[in-house]
Amino acid sequence: MRLITLSAALLLTLFACKETPKPAAAPAPPADNTLSDAEKAEGWQLLFDGKSLAGWHNYGKNTVGKSWLVQDNAIYLDAQPNPSGHWQAADGGDILTDAEYENYSLSLDWKIDSCGNSGIFFNVSEDTARFDYGWMSGPEMQVLDNTCHPDSKIIKHRAGDLYDLISCATETVKPAGQWNNARIIINNGHLEQWLNGTKVVDTQMFTPEWNAMIAASKFKEWPGFGQFKKGRIALQDHGNRVWFKNVKIKGL
Repeated sequence: MRLITLSAALLLTLFACKETPKPAAAPAPPADNTLSDAEKAEGWQLLFDGKSLAGWHNYGKNTVGKSWLVQDNAIYLDAQPNPSGHWQAADGGDILTDAEYENYSLSLDWKIDSCGNSGIFFNVSEDTARFDYGWMSGPEMQVLDNTCHPDSKIIKHRAGDLYDLISCATETVKPAGQWNNARIIINNGHLEQWLNGTKVVDTQMFTPEWNAMIAASKFKEWPGFGQFKKGRIALQDHGNRVWFKNVKIKGL
C-alpha cells in the first residue's frame, strides 16, 4: 500500500513539473503601408505605398508640391514658413486622391507636430470653378494638437471632431508626436468617425437635420458643402508639420 501511495505521489509530482503550454503567439501586424492577407481578402486597397506620392495630386493640379515628401515610410508635410505670409506651406497645398470614392471605410494613421493643425477631408469635389479649396466642399475629420493649438479652445474644432459640425463623444487623441489611428466610414450617408479604436462621431448625412447643421456652421457660405455622395479623399496643408501612413480604403 505504501508503494502505491509513493508511486501516485511521484506521478503527481511529474505532472506538476510539466511546463504549461504557452498560448500561440498572435500574428505580427503587417509592416507599415502593406496589407495583410486577410485585408486583401476583405477588399482593402492601399492609397499610399510608403515609397512615393503616386495616386495623389494637389487640389486643382496634376502635380504634388515639393513640401510634401515621403519620410520614414510616411507622407510628410515639411511645412516651413511661407515667405508670402500665406497660411499654407510654401509649395504645399492640400493633396487629394486621384480617384473618387463612394460608400467606403477609410483607415489611416496620423501624427501632428507640437501645436499643429491639419485635417482629413472626404467626399471632396474638385470643381475649382465653384470651390477654391477642398474644405469648401468636403467635410473634415479634424487633426490637431489639443494641448496648445488655438482651435483646441473652440467647440467642434478639436482632434477627431467632425470639424465645425459635431464634437467628439469622448477624447481619445494621443499627444503631439504620437501616432493616432483614424477611421472614416460612410455607407449610404451614414457617417462614423473613429479615433484610436473608439467611435467618436455617428451621424446621418444628406438629411434635413444634416443641412440644418451645415446652415448653422461656417460652411453655410459655400453652397454645395457636404452634399456630395462621391468624392476624393484629401490631406490638409494647414501650415504645420504632419505625417500620415497606412492609408487604405475598402469599398462598402
